[in-house]
Amino acid sequence: MDLLLIVRDALASSLAGNAMVALAARGAGREVAILLTGEALSAVARGSFRWPRELSGQAMRLLIADRAKELGLPLASKGEARQLDVRALLDQARSAGARVYACPIWSALLDLQNRLPDGLQALDREAGVRLVLEARQVVGSF
Repeated sequence: MDLLLIVRDALASSLAGNAMVALAARGAGREVAILLTGEALSAVARGSFRWPRELSGQAMRLLIADRAKELGLPLASKGEARQLDVRALLDQARSAGARVYACPIWSALLDLQNRLPDGLQALDREAGVRLVLEARQVVGSF
């Protein structure tokens, strides 16, 4: 594994940024994985992302959506409701070959072990530790 990105918060901007880095790394031929933990795991499993205050509001949402479209990133909705589609962006990274894992400890704490959404790979504790130890570069924290 060349690059392991650990995402722990439920901010849509954080998940989107990590998915874009994963896409770029895959495009450069790197082996990359995203490890979802804590709030991020809950948000992906249960679907409740939030935007930070500085990136929220309709004007900012529309600005981000317009720039995302120019970059070929997925949008949710149309017209005045358009916005960057964070879940679709994560799916794009996964389709490009990035692996997306659920943290085993947070999966247990959130009671998600047997209820992970499609595309999220479960890990046992040993595999989770191995993933972190064997990655050439780890970005993020628990």
